[in-house]
Amino acid sequence: MSPAPDARPRPPLNPSARPPLVLVLPALAGLAFLVLPLAGLLVRAPWSTLGTRLGEGPVLEALRLSLVSATLATGLCVLLGVPLAWVLARVPFPGVRLVRALVTVPLVLPPVVGGVALLLVLGRRGLVGEWLDEAFGVTLPFTTAGVVLAETFVAMPFLVISVEGALRAADPRYEEAAATLGASRWTIFRRVTLPLVAPGIAAGAVLCWARALGEFGATITFAGNFPGRTQTMPLAVYLALETDPQAAIVLSLVLLAVSVLVLAALRDRWVSTP
Repeated sequence: MSPAPDARPRPPLNPSARPPLVLVLPALAGLAFLVLPLAGLLVRAPWSTLGTRLGEGPVLEALRLSLVSATLATGLCVLLGVPLAWVLARVPFPGVRLVRALVTVPLVLPPVVGGVALLLVLGRRGLVGEWLDEAFGVTLPFTTAGVVLAETFVAMPFLVISVEGALRAADPRYEEAAATLGASRWTIFRRVTLPLVAPGIAAGAVLCWARALGEFGATITFAGNFPGRTQTMPLAVYLALETDPQAAIVLSLVLLAVSVLVLAALRDRWVSTP
């Protein structure tokens, strides 16, 4: 006969007790390691000439190209990623776990490797790119379209994961009720499913846009670094560090501001505490 479990109530943790230094000191060091570089960026920023530098030709062109390409990449991610997330969440088929793993590979794949992979598939001598060049005269590498595709490749998993999670959390009874009323699968998806997961789509799209805006490795590998055509803000920061550090700081501040705004927009979804 096994002994009876101890039924005595455990004393609650005292929230006012002093935390151990063995935990507090590494925590403070970790916080400083993450915050001090950002503080250094703010301290060294040329605030007095910030507006003038943002209006300079190369900076303004990189900013414009980044905003346009990130927005187009986000639209492409929504167009392709939402149906993909729906299939992963709603359609059982053999190998779904493998497909889900493949979808998330760009999250952990070095972006430069992603750019090389895109080049091998969509380049002029690539598996698909050669056919596109011969049949339609379409060349994607080292073009603005190449920037959009590179950003889409690295950003789409953020949208798929967010939307799939929203679909799995949604109550399926609404879709079942619509089906019993005779609605088609497309009508159910358009009139019931999409409104249910709209917050997940919005959150995924914001993350997707921010990731596309900050993409560097796949872009420079697949699309190159041509001012006015493929030079986005991260690439301009990399180039400006050698010639104009003040411009690099200004562009870095823009990317930092975007990151803070994204966190602020998604604070209830990602950083809120229970």
